[in-house]
Amino acid sequence: MSDKREIDPVTGQETTGHEWDGIRELDTPMPRWWLWTFYATIAWSVAYMIAMPAIPLVSDYTKGVLGYSQRESVRMDIAEAREAQSGLRSRIEEASLEEILDVADLREFAVAGGQSAFAVNCSQCHGSGGAGAPGYPNLNDDAWVWGGSLERIHEIIRVGIRSEHPDTLFNEMPAFLKDELLPRDQVDDVVEYVLAISGQDHEVESADRGRGVFLEQCAACHMESGKGDRELGAPNLTDAIWLYGGDRESIWNTVADPRNGVMPNWDDKLDPVTRKQLAIYVHQLGGGE
Repeated sequence: MSDKREIDPVTGQETTGHEWDGIRELDTPMPRWWLWTFYATIAWSVAYMIAMPAIPLVSDYTKGVLGYSQRESVRMDIAEAREAQSGLRSRIEEASLEEILDVADLREFAVAGGQSAFAVNCSQCHGSGGAGAPGYPNLNDDAWVWGGSLERIHEIIRVGIRSEHPDTLFNEMPAFLKDELLPRDQVDDVVEYVLAISGQDHEVESADRGRGVFLEQCAACHMESGKGDRELGAPNLTDAIWLYGGDRESIWNTVADPRNGVMPNWDDKLDPVTRKQLAIYVHQLGGGE
């Protein structure tokens, strides 16, 4: 590389003095249009900073001479939307859940609002379509741990399950092995019995022994038939629907050291109208009773 600046004989343009492998770099100025465009962007940015909120300060920001606020614009849009919806929301607030279902425009508005509330508050656990996941119930079927009537769904949304709400629905599956309520061999036996009543492959002799353990330790909640009790939040163990999995290993883990998941309460997070809309939306997904 050379620092000597020369005139290129072909273009007549002065070089920068840089040379690599015999190739010399021309000192060609930027096109005038590009330069003026660059100057225009600088002028625009200065004008924008004067006119609009732009410069962050220690505890605030410059407001701009136009006084524009995107937050205020959003607030106004929300206020306009609420004003437009106020009539329907007032009617929903005053109506019972059954009355909302019987009136077409209220039902349509409730389902639309409930779908929006579900996407924001519930889909993270139950999935965008309510199909659930391991540990999170499927809201599309008719297998409900605590009941699936419209009133029951509404109440669960309000108070939650094993939540901090004083009226929450509450029951716990004991940790039979972890808390040493049963020895390991009896845990194994009762798991085989649950496999048997749910129609799965099982060890017959172990399941026979497990029946007695089940009647003594589990039937109070799951009933002698194993079909469960919704008032106690005890699932049906005879079908093929499982919250945490229905294979031998999953059932064993549930008996030995259950999860006892929590459904949050929405009493202090969602207004009464939104809770009604959400209950109606969940009920109409297909599994509501």
